[in-house]
Amino acid sequence: MLIERRKELRKQKRHGFRKAGIMIRKAVEKLIGNQPMSKEDFLEILSGYGDRAWTELLREEAVKVRKRHYGLKVFTRGLIEFTNYCKNNCYYCGIRKGNSHAVRYRLTEEEILGCCEEGHRLGFRTFVLQGGEDPFYTDEKMVGIIRKIKETYPDCALTLSLGEKSYESYRLFREAGADRYLLRHETADEAHYRLLHPLSMSLAHRRQCLYDLKALGYQTGAGMMTGSPGQTMETLAEDLMFLQELQPEMAGVGPFIPHHDTCFAGEPAGSVELTLYLLSVIRLLLPRVLLPATTALGTLDPLGREKGLAAGANVVMPNLSPVRDRKKYELYDNKICTGEESAQCLECLERRIEAAGYEMVSERGDF
Repeated sequence: MLIERRKELRKQKRHGFRKAGIMIRKAVEKLIGNQPMSKEDFLEILSGYGDRAWTELLREEAVKVRKRHYGLKVFTRGLIEFTNYCKNNCYYCGIRKGNSHAVRYRLTEEEILGCCEEGHRLGFRTFVLQGGEDPFYTDEKMVGIIRKIKETYPDCALTLSLGEKSYESYRLFREAGADRYLLRHETADEAHYRLLHPLSMSLAHRRQCLYDLKALGYQTGAGMMTGSPGQTMETLAEDLMFLQELQPEMAGVGPFIPHHDTCFAGEPAGSVELTLYLLSVIRLLLPRVLLPATTALGTLDPLGREKGLAAGANVVMPNLSPVRDRKKYELYDNKICTGEESAQCLECLERRIEAAGYEMVSERGDF
């Protein structure tokens, strides 16, 4: 009797495996076919994480899609981290308002323009102004900076990453000449959002900001951290559903890395492998998306950015900020490339990208 029961259990288990495989395959086929996905479809695809066969299939298909739209081109974005002051207190962030150990700095308009001048000379045709939510930079000041950059470098795209603003502020920046805006949603799950942010902040407001940016005609970027505290496959499925709904032109996806002056200092870093898996999924979900191989990937893995490109990414973001300030813009611990001059950083990255079989280009790289 016991032997028969064991046989029946093994049979049920094999049947379950076969059924699970069929469900994953159906979801993957929908994704590859660029069909509308349900949350259950995303959960099926996420259940395939860790399986070498599914990982390789998604990677191969993602690379095909990227090559179809962009060939072997890798677009560069010159990152200018112009302030590390922030009015917010996001629990995971090293430059949060409550971190009394952070050494604060702000760049002047002249210093920002100097970074652009150096970047343009090096071949950058997109600049990214990134900073904490710093009230010092009023709308009037930002409009002046934006106009000056666009007047001086009309052949360049300008991306802003300044956090949550009002519709009116976004409108003023857009009219002044800003082309793109990066605002990672970080998580689309309300309970998970509450774990990562203080009560003064709202997921509903973050989402509304992203829809405002889309409505104003920005090329809009959303995205999330992988492996952030409290994240589950369920919350990641919500993230993918949100990206499908928003249809952003850019998606920033990088692993969570703890900072020593936050309440999550003792948490493990996110997985490079899961980040790569999600890059492939997002490339298939949003075929033309501008998808960075992030600095955080390179921080956790010496070949992280190359692996990101091999998973479907097509953007890198070398740092144009003054070397003296780079270590101060410490969102997480052990960030790479904080001591290199811009030219050194770019030359090194170009060699590595070419060695990986891709071509780093001096183009705006529009959607």
